[in-house]
Amino acid sequence: MKKQNVLQVNKLYYPFTGGVERVVQELAEGLKDRVNMRVLVCSEDRTDKTETIGGVKVHRSGSFFMLGNLPLSVKFIRDFRRVSKNYDIIQFHMPFPIGDLAELLSGYQGKVVVWWHSDVVRQKKMMLLYKPIMERFLKRADVIITATQGHIDGSAYLKPYAGKCRVIPYGVDPELEKRADAWLAQRPLKAFPQNEKRPVRFLFVGRLIYYKGCKVLLEAFRRVKNAELTLVGDGVMTDELKAMAESFHLTDRVHFLGAAEKEELYRQFEDCDVFVLPSIARSEAFGLVQIEAMSYAKPVINTNLKSGVPYVSVHGKTGITVEPENVQELADAMNWMVKHPKEREEMGARAKQRVKEEYQITGMLEKTLGVYRELGR
Repeated sequence: MKKQNVLQVNKLYYPFTGGVERVVQELAEGLKDRVNMRVLVCSEDRTDKTETIGGVKVHRSGSFFMLGNLPLSVKFIRDFRRVSKNYDIIQFHMPFPIGDLAELLSGYQGKVVVWWHSDVVRQKKMMLLYKPIMERFLKRADVIITATQGHIDGSAYLKPYAGKCRVIPYGVDPELEKRADAWLAQRPLKAFPQNEKRPVRFLFVGRLIYYKGCKVLLEAFRRVKNAELTLVGDGVMTDELKAMAESFHLTDRVHFLGAAEKEELYRQFEDCDVFVLPSIARSEAFGLVQIEAMSYAKPVINTNLKSGVPYVSVHGKTGITVEPENVQELADAMNWMVKHPKEREEMGARAKQRVKEEYQITGMLEKTLGVYRELGR
């Protein structure tokens, strides 16, 4: 079979290190030997640049400026129109409004694959302008990929197009998983005394911003006994959260580590007993960090968002799911984990098995390649 020409389109690309950018890079580098793969993204400044990263040619179109992490680039629209005719399949990673517009203006006649990573949640004024463009683009798409069924069920935007949606789970970072496997192999067997004296260690990893729910987490944690909490990450709420911890007299039990390099992050996963993802808004569409913690055989406390989050770690099997912003439910879940060491270890073992069965890079690549092959028939 002749190799298909595939173009990956996204806002940004490595070394920008967002979750979506990681997935785009994994697809591009993982499939580059099986299709003719290229990447088109925006630059974070006005500079046009073409380079090869991980064996994949990447072109960055200069941007006027960045609005948050959203680049605004007329050059991208021009560049897309110029290069799109060379590709059999173009895979877009949404949300990316300029990408939608570029395709609709280009006259491109090939196949369009959309990976829908999340809804646009907070930017309601922007959606007044963007929604008509987005709906035309979704109607134009041949296949829409999501990481969980929850992305489809929880999105009003995707419901009319559910018939062309496919679920392809993300894969865990192979480097992290290899490290986790090695650590688990040499970890000593644990006993499970019901009156464990060592404080149970809870871990949060993520940006300290509104939708991550860290204010709720601190409110809940003040009701938890015999436990410590570590927060890895930084953001605009750092000072506010530190002040909350101080006002709750938690400074001896709550530890703010700031942003962490890989080695430190690995150590935190090793040292914790339970991972907590207390997110409160659908801006949290999946929570890749859940499968990272699960790779270390850690049970997860997550929230019942109308997104992919509760589909990743399953309530009662690999952790506990609570309602978003419910302080008492979150406190009860954390206290249950403190009081049930044997059960939380069993949940962690099932979490590890779930990663092995559901969240592998090889599976993500094979299923995505299957979509390309199907469209090429």
